[in-house]
Amino acid sequence: MPTKKVSSTSCPAPRGKLLLIGGHENKGDAPDNDEQAALNVNFAPETILRRLAAEMRASGPLVVIPTASAEPEEIAKAYIEAYARMEGAPAVEILDVRSRADAMLAENVQRVQDAGGVLFTGGDQLRLTTLLGGTALQQVLQQRYAHDEFIIAGTSAGATAMSTPMIYQGRNDAGYLKGEIHITTGLELLHDVAVDTHFVARGRIVRMAQILATNPGCLGLGLEEDTAVLITEGKEIEVIGSGMVVILDVREGSTNIHEIAPNTPFTLCDARLHLLSSGERYTLPVMPRFYS
Repeated sequence: MPTKKVSSTSCPAPRGKLLLIGGHENKGDAPDNDEQAALNVNFAPETILRRLAAEMRASGPLVVIPTASAEPEEIAKAYIEAYARMEGAPAVEILDVRSRADAMLAENVQRVQDAGGVLFTGGDQLRLTTLLGGTALQQVLQQRYAHDEFIIAGTSAGATAMSTPMIYQGRNDAGYLKGEIHITTGLELLHDVAVDTHFVARGRIVRMAQILATNPGCLGLGLEEDTAVLITEGKEIEVIGSGMVVILDVREGSTNIHEIAPNTPFTLCDARLHLLSSGERYTLPVMPRFYS
C-alpha cells in the first residue's frame, strides 16, 4: 500500500504579547528602603506597570485577575491605586474568578473578550491553573493571544503559570535531590520554556536546573524582582526593569537524573547561562509547532 503523505504547516506566530514579571514590581513607591535598590541606577518607579499600559493596543480596560491570591481584594486594590496615580493610564477592572464555574460564565468570558489587556497577580500558580485550565476563560485568553494585538501580563505566580512546563512545588533551598521539584502544565501560552520568579532574591537556580534536567528541550527563564520580559511573536524577548533575567539552556548538556534513585543529588553538565539586564534582547529557541 502506498504511504499517505501528510502535509504540515507551521503555526503562525501569535499576534499578542506576553509580559512576564518576576514579582514585587514597583507600584510607585520608593524601593522599600532597600539600600542596594536605592543605589541601582536602573531603578525607576512604575517602569513595568507603565510599560504594560503603553503596550495595550486594543481598546478596553486592563482586567486584573487575582485568582492566584488567597486575598484577591487586597492584591487587586494595589493595582487600582497604582494606575490611578498615573496620568493617561487605562481604566482598571477586577475579574474575581474563584471557581471553575466562574471561569465558565459567559459574562466573565465576555469581559476578557472586551479587555484591552489582562494582568494575573501573584499567589499560588497551582491554584490559578487548577481553576482556569480547560475552561472557557482559558480558551478566550489563548484565542486573543493568538489572533489579536492583545497583551497578557502576569507577575510572580501569574508569570510562572504562563509557561509549560510549570513549577508548582519546591522550596527555595531545595532542588538538588531528585524528586524535590514538581511540575505540571501551565496556561499554555508559552511553550517549551520554564519560568520561575523572585529568581535571584530567593536562590532558585538549582530548582530550575532540575526542571531542565528532566525537560532538556525546554529553556529556563528566571526573572528577578522588579524585572520583566516582554515577549513578542512568541519568542523575541526584551528585558525591562531594575534587575536581571537569567536564561539557562541545557539542550547540549548531559545529566544522570534518569539513572539515579529518588532523593539523590543529580548531575547536570555543560549548561549554558545568560545573564541579561534592562534593555537586552534575546531570541528564545522555541521549536516550531505544527498542525496538519
